[in-house]
Amino acid sequence: MEEKKGIAKYREFIVYIIFGILTTVVSWGSYASFVNLCGLSVALSNFLSWICGVIFAFLTNKVFVFESKSWKVSLLIKEIIGFVTARLLTGVIEWFGVPLLAKASFDSIFYRIAESLSIGVKIVYTDGIYSKILVSVIVVLLNYIFSKLIIFKKDKLPDTDDSDTGESNA
Repeated sequence: MEEKKGIAKYREFIVYIIFGILTTVVSWGSYASFVNLCGLSVALSNFLSWICGVIFAFLTNKVFVFESKSWKVSLLIKEIIGFVTARLLTGVIEWFGVPLLAKASFDSIFYRIAESLSIGVKIVYTDGIYSKILVSVIVVLLNYIFSKLIIFKKDKLPDTDDSDTGESNA
């Protein structure tokens, strides 16, 4: 049984990384689209991309990563409130961090590197993209901690095995 628990933990980590990457793609892709295709400001694009990422992340974290199988209304509400609250906390970091870093010319260092390497790919020069990358790394780490230890935490009772219940005791 110990080996199965080890495999389950490893599986969760791999799936979290996969869906974390996909959530990042959703966030960054929508951000670049809002800036480049819609002509929206860095701040508004960042906010809208955050919303896209949060919706995608909740669904994938609940169903695939932490396998919270219950759709019982009381549990679902608790998970949604916890998830959105945690994302609002990390969202504040992202909402203010990206525009502040971009305004402080954080990205200009990377633009100069791209120019010196003759990189002509438009996304490399997207306003605020390097600020977005740095802040995203910080936010992803915090989001994992909140999801794993608080939101989708599986409470274990002594001498019980809840592996066949299919429900998270979040």
